Amino acid sequence: MLRIAVPNKGMLSEPAWTMLSEAGYRLRSNPRQLVVEDPDNDVELFYLRPLDIAVYVGRGTIDVGITGHDLLLNSGTDAEEVMDLGFGASTFRFAAPQDSDIRELADIQGKRVATSFDKLVHDYLVEQGIEAETIHLDGAVESSVQLGVADLIADVVSTGTTLRNAGLRIFADPIVHSEAVLIRSPRLDAQDERLIRLSRRLQGVLTAKRYVLMDFDIPVEKVSAAVSVTPGFESPTISPLHDKQWSAVRVMVPKAQVNQVMDQLYEVGARGIIVTAIQASRM
Repeated sequence: MLRIAVPNKGMLSEPAWTMLSEAGYRLRSNPRQLVVEDPDNDVELFYLRPLDIAVYVGRGTIDVGITGHDLLLNSGTDAEEVMDLGFGASTFRFAAPQDSDIRELADIQGKRVATSFDKLVHDYLVEQGIEAETIHLDGAVESSVQLGVADLIADVVSTGTTLRNAGLRIFADPIVHSEAVLIRSPRLDAQDERLIRLSRRLQGVLTAKRYVLMDFDIPVEKVSAAVSVTPGFESPTISPLHDKQWSAVRVMVPKAQVNQVMDQLYEVGARGIIVTAIQASRM
């Protein structure tokens, strides 16, 4: 069976569970379950702490896992990214007190930086040629400055509200942009059929979330003009109709552009436009 690590809590957990469910995998029936066997899909799901997933996958104990790009970088393991999963977007930023004279990256020189991601921060500062003390804390790093443990912090930022409420000000460029990713063990072949099947299913879920199917009829001589205004996920399917002067076209269109594309299609002569949702593939 393919062993899959899933976040057991945190901001990545519920979106990860939803994605796997939509891809056709069995989830746990109660929060006490740590392992779920899904023989129909030849997989086992292991519910683990998000911070530990990259370690298990990197060491080959687990075949694949869902975790954050930032958590993978901080783990220092040999786990490899397979694909982005389209949720859990965040940035990793430096923040200092509002009245602090620390306002740009160079000002961190010689200072104390509190963070839960000490390897990620240390490696970034070394890369930037800055010497600073990195202080590891497991949580609530925004309190470290007020308590005198650090001069500034480095932490995950989604909206910045928590930092502002703690009297901290974000500065400098993001250390890293992050989102949820599927990772694999270096011991698992990238061409393993089980991994390919999982990747295809997850990609099917992403496609279903981002695109819709659009069907319409168009005069043959205007097919090229119609295709040019449909920014599809892949090449459109064009079929002849009983009336030889018309063609039927099917294309996937980004949900955010549906109204705009419909208006443009009507302008070039399309008729009978139908928009339908895409079902995630479970092949």
